[in-house]
Amino acid sequence: MRQILLVTVPRVLLGLLFLVSAVDGFWWLATGAHLIHPPTSERGVAFETALQNAGFFWPLLKTVNLAGALSLLLNIVPAFGLALLAPVMTVIVLFHLVINPQGIPVAIILVVLGSLLVWAYRERYAGLFR
Repeated sequence: MRQILLVTVPRVLLGLLFLVSAVDGFWWLATGAHLIHPPTSERGVAFETALQNAGFFWPLLKTVNLAGALSLLLNIVPAFGLALLAPVMTVIVLFHLVINPQGIPVAIILVVLGSLLVWAYRERYAGLFR
């Protein structure tokens, strides 16, 4: 039961969050419109628009989101999927803390879920710190 609450639930929830983000991002690439519209400040919209207008960055970001999400959801090398998503989660958390405070609840969710998974997979990351 502990395994389910501390590993499986956070893994699936984080995977779903990033899967939705990837689908929305690819939908925007195909249609120019978003499927979801979270509350975003004026500076937040400017930041997102800059990422989209960079050309290469938005498809790269959404591909990383998709790969990490599928890794977590399918439980195939989930520690690697989390490692792929960690830099993205860091930027999302900082984005909400600095530019878009309406999204702080999302940032808190990412920190909690990510922290639970980092702890669960800590032995897999140990080699990085030797």
